Amino acid sequence: MIITKDLSLQKSSYDEFFCIIQDLIKNETVQKMRSFNQHSNTSCYKHCLQVAYYTYIICKKLHLDYISATRGAMLHDLFLYDWHTHIAEVKKISDLHAFSHPKIALKNATEIFDLNKIEQDVIVNHMWPITIKIPHYEETFIVTLADKYSAVRETFLYLTNLLHTKRIYKYAYVFLSLIVFRII
Repeated sequence: MIITKDLSLQKSSYDEFFCIIQDLIKNETVQKMRSFNQHSNTSCYKHCLQVAYYTYIICKKLHLDYISATRGAMLHDLFLYDWHTHIAEVKKISDLHAFSHPKIALKNATEIFDLNKIEQDVIVNHMWPITIKIPHYEETFIVTLADKYSAVRETFLYLTNLLHTKRIYKYAYVFLSLIVFRII
């Protein structure tokens, strides 16, 4: 999550953010997203929460509809299946997770919540430019960027952590440290 230097701003921002998505995160179906990994070891729920928070901050600063964008971002990956094993069921390219999950997430979200046009657009078009569905609202572009940023960040943190926990990396680090200190 983004940390601001002004603690009063941070407190009020977090309060407002969680107030916007409170009904969503209390929902039983949304809570089920905790059971599915999204990128590396990040749950789908945590990923959506991060994307929603980045979206909230950016859209608010840009004076966009930050409420709709934040709510749509929280639901953008409400697909409720393990996409890592989903590949075995794929019969054609359009069935691949990257192409199919926005429609599934929109269907799931509209069955539970009454969504406005921006929220719907965020969910169904957040995979642009991978899909050819171009976002209709500025807020959707923000969610798209926040989603890509979060995916890269989650994967990078996972790989970095993996490198730091591997024994070979520890030995290489010690070896390189000895060389550096010997030179200095």
